[in-house]
Amino acid sequence: MKHIPVLLDRVLETLGDIKGRMVVDCTFGAGGYTNAFLNTGANVIAFDRDKTVVTTAEKIKTQYGDRFEFINKPFSKISELETQVDAVIFDLGISSMQIDNGDRGFSFRFDGPLDMRMGVGDNAVDLIKKSTVDELTKILRDYGDVKKALPIARAIKETMPETTFGLRDLIFDPRDIAPVFQALRIAVNDELGEVSRALESVTKILKSGGICVCVTFHSLEDRLVKNTFREWTTPVGDPRMPIVQKPEFELLKTFTPSDEDLGFNPRARSAHLRAVKKL
Repeated sequence: MKHIPVLLDRVLETLGDIKGRMVVDCTFGAGGYTNAFLNTGANVIAFDRDKTVVTTAEKIKTQYGDRFEFINKPFSKISELETQVDAVIFDLGISSMQIDNGDRGFSFRFDGPLDMRMGVGDNAVDLIKKSTVDELTKILRDYGDVKKALPIARAIKETMPETTFGLRDLIFDPRDIAPVFQALRIAVNDELGEVSRALESVTKILKSGGICVCVTFHSLEDRLVKNTFREWTTPVGDPRMPIVQKPEFELLKTFTPSDEDLGFNPRARSAHLRAVKKL
């Protein structure tokens, strides 16, 4: 299935006029957001650790020249940017082009190597080999809310699957299959750690008046973003006292997909857009 940028119209609405502004697309993927930003006249710096998207980035570079820069690194590396920017956008989770490629090992719908890497580093097989049963159990519980985490972790360690179907077929309750795959994928790619580190850098690289937009797809990343934005937008101190440190950010309106959005892209069902503006 072709990757369709989720809530793109809402993202553009939230950003407002970005012509001539510097926008950081932290999750380049198939370039949907980046192309839209460039088409409105913005300048874009895009991050993605997936090497398979480099060719797409090169084509966009040919078209837009100096208005576009691609950095083939995890988006936590926005900490390395030496300039302040007008907007930072995150479209979190996994892309259609990743999950629909059986060779990447993300999906239990296709038989392929149990890889699950968005970039470089240890794959899912390596993670399983290096983890104890207790560590695997924690991963399944924390990142997938897997009800039968312990017996599944034991089965994984005993079987040591190296393919997606090998993993799928040892999970006794079909309701646990998707959560197990999600949990391992999040652990392999340290997805929540990446989000935390990147958000820490947003406060430093975003200009006054700049906007940070996060589109999330599951409760773990959404809770992380929600709590971070709440912290950024809450005054510090006792409101009964004369001196209170005002928040550095203002919370903007949040969005979830409309029926029209879902008709256009059913995979947007769990999406949630949250945004803040730096004061």
